[in-house]
Amino acid sequence: MTKSEQLYEEAQKYIPGGVNSPVRAYKSVGLVPRFISKAEGAYIVDADGKKYIDYIGSWGPMILGSNQKQVFENVVAACQNGLSFGAATEYEVKMAKLICELVPSIDMIRMVNSGTEAVMSAIRVARGYTGRNKIVKFEGCYHGHSDAMLVKAGSGVMTAGVPDSAGVPEGCAKDTLTAVYNDFDSVQTLFEKWGKEIAAIIIEPVAANMGVVLPEDDFLKKLRQICDENKSLLIFDEVITGFRLGIDGAQGYYDIKPDLTTFGKIIGGGMPVGAYGGRREIMEMVAPLGMVYQAGTLSGNPVAMAAGFTQLTLLKENPSFYQKLNETATMLFEGMKQIIKENEVEASINYIGSLGCMFFTNQKVRNYTTAKMADTKAFGTYFKHMIENGIYIAPSQFEAMFVSGAMGEGEVKETLEVIERFFVR
Repeated sequence: MTKSEQLYEEAQKYIPGGVNSPVRAYKSVGLVPRFISKAEGAYIVDADGKKYIDYIGSWGPMILGSNQKQVFENVVAACQNGLSFGAATEYEVKMAKLICELVPSIDMIRMVNSGTEAVMSAIRVARGYTGRNKIVKFEGCYHGHSDAMLVKAGSGVMTAGVPDSAGVPEGCAKDTLTAVYNDFDSVQTLFEKWGKEIAAIIIEPVAANMGVVLPEDDFLKKLRQICDENKSLLIFDEVITGFRLGIDGAQGYYDIKPDLTTFGKIIGGGMPVGAYGGRREIMEMVAPLGMVYQAGTLSGNPVAMAAGFTQLTLLKENPSFYQKLNETATMLFEGMKQIIKENEVEASINYIGSLGCMFFTNQKVRNYTTAKMADTKAFGTYFKHMIENGIYIAPSQFEAMFVSGAMGEGEVKETLEVIERFFVR
């Protein structure tokens, strides 16, 4: 029995499912989770000492690679001053100022402790600012596990109020309306019926929780327009895309200015953190300045702020970083496309910048419905091959691969060789 198997057996006695987040479970691929002992650069090591090329990167934030030297040193220095104060610190001021400088749509920002908390708070602010209750979200977009966002989309474009988790009262979800990603007509239909009641649209500008699905044509611009026409707010959930697609995220990449933006762990260098920010007049609604209450004892934690400030500063001061990162990612994803083509495999690749996903379907994946056409059984076999051959990817067909700046031609070449061996067997 491996050390991971022993740990998993023990964990199941005390932790639901043996994991502290469902995304860590290997249930869908029929394996035991790998328990990790350390990570460095482009690599991660499990409890049995096996080394993997890491395409999860703590689910995205390790854009510089794991345990980056300057981030590590500044975290250690912050820890020497104390782990937590529950009070205002200089680092959180520096961090807020830096984010406001880097992201043009943000005048003011509030630190929180997770992406889920950021989304929950942004939605509350949107409702408080507009005086409306309804929120439009998109089928297949994940915005954390707050009650209002755990809504199951039905077959129609106007499905609303169906909780997607036990323990969520229908009343918590009744004001959540679901549209179809990349289908503006579905959005328009919702506004025709409920426009005067819609506080905001929330969207992952690049959907990265049903694999990786890119916005088509002028889809995002149309969302901006319909929000303006109806005096609703546009919220970009950039928990995944923020500071990954570029220093100003997906909103810079697509040149769309949202009213509110949410961020997650990338602004903490992998430490537990989140934030939401936007236009000054909206953010001035937040307590203690305004009437929208939101609080957090550990918000702006000095250790997380030290890690995040260092990481964002390094990204800011190295403008060529993203070019090199994207060149490495293009080498990987175009190489995967070539393998698929040469071996006539029923699979496709969606990618943008350093985010990508292989879907086991020939269909163009453009929304949740087409993503669900992927052969999850085939993915399970593929996943087993990858993990056994030292390539660490998410144990789900519907998660992204994250390329880090610590990777280079060597890691890409090794990864492509492993993938090719799977398809030419």
